[in-house]
Amino acid sequence: MSRPIGLIVCGIPLCCSLPGDFGFDPLGLGSDPELLKWFVQAELVHCRWAMLGAAGIFIPEALTKAGILNTPSWNVAGDQQYFADPTTLFVIELILFAWAEGRRWADIVNPGCVNVDPVFPNNKLTGTDVGYPGGLWFDPLGWGQTKDAKKLKELRTKEIKNGRLAMLAVLGAVVQANYTHTGPIDNLLAHLADPGHNTIFALSNLVGK
Repeated sequence: MSRPIGLIVCGIPLCCSLPGDFGFDPLGLGSDPELLKWFVQAELVHCRWAMLGAAGIFIPEALTKAGILNTPSWNVAGDQQYFADPTTLFVIELILFAWAEGRRWADIVNPGCVNVDPVFPNNKLTGTDVGYPGGLWFDPLGWGQTKDAKKLKELRTKEIKNGRLAMLAVLGAVVQANYTHTGPIDNLLAHLADPGHNTIFALSNLVGK
């Protein structure tokens, strides 16, 4: 007899049918089907950005410590000089994000409406789900093309679970940077050097500084 994987509570609107859905919805956010569609896509995109963000935080700092790269810690990267001033970079990002997010929003409202390339109409995607565009750019290994529904849900669940972990990791890096003013690798090395003193319980001493 297998144990339940979700929170079995009467009145919870989720039914463990979505990737990463374990029936945990104490606030009832999934009670409105239309809002649930939006929340699903919102979590998915936040998971993906968090995974990219976590990689951008931890990997460069680790490689810098190893002497392979020479990059600043993520929390001071904004102080560096780039090819353009911050305002120009913000405007460029705003334009690019507006285009990408506009198409993503359109696909949520009208699924499949952005499956045709606006420049090369012969390039089309078929059989894709909202939030999973597939194709060479978004699924180069073809994992999403499997016909096994169970395997596909397993892969999507792994993505959500790793994304949720990444969101917590990024939040942890933000808190650490705010209190210690150093990166996560420096914090880890400091803890390993003196596990008895360099812990989360030492934060109270840093707050007053």
